[in-house]
Amino acid sequence: MQLLTLELEDDYLLIGIHSTEEDYRLAYILNTHLKTKLIRYKHCLDFKDSNAEFPLFEYKDENNFINYYLINNKYSQLVKNQENEGLFDGNYSTIHYLIPEKKKVDFFLKIEGCNEQNLVRTLVGKLNKIQQIITSYSIEPNTLKSKDHLIF
Repeated sequence: MQLLTLELEDDYLLIGIHSTEEDYRLAYILNTHLKTKLIRYKHCLDFKDSNAEFPLFEYKDENNFINYYLINNKYSQLVKNQENEGLFDGNYSTIHYLIPEKKKVDFFLKIEGCNEQNLVRTLVGKLNKIQQIITSYSIEPNTLKSKDHLIF
């Protein structure tokens, strides 16, 4: 008897974006240059085993059945240490990553409903012309260990 194994392919495209802009500013900039309408989603991405919350912006292009999501890859958290007093206050910040293996990526642009590489090439070309974006590039989701964090 032969077992049939089914491997589900990821049905989304992923672009990594390097930018020093705040997430809401980047969403505005993308809306201006890409003619999208990214708006802040009412909830952040969060996980049961962490206090980290990742802001999410979405745009549903109902004419083309494509959904765009802008997700912050970094969450900075201030930790207050009450025990250590004196010269230093003992407070420190920690950074959590949505996709830890891509720590240098500031944002991800996830595109659902379209698997055409031409779309990614076009978007990356447009993104790299935007002054506030340092660089952007396509990321193959299957190469990510933490790709489950992008399922929502």
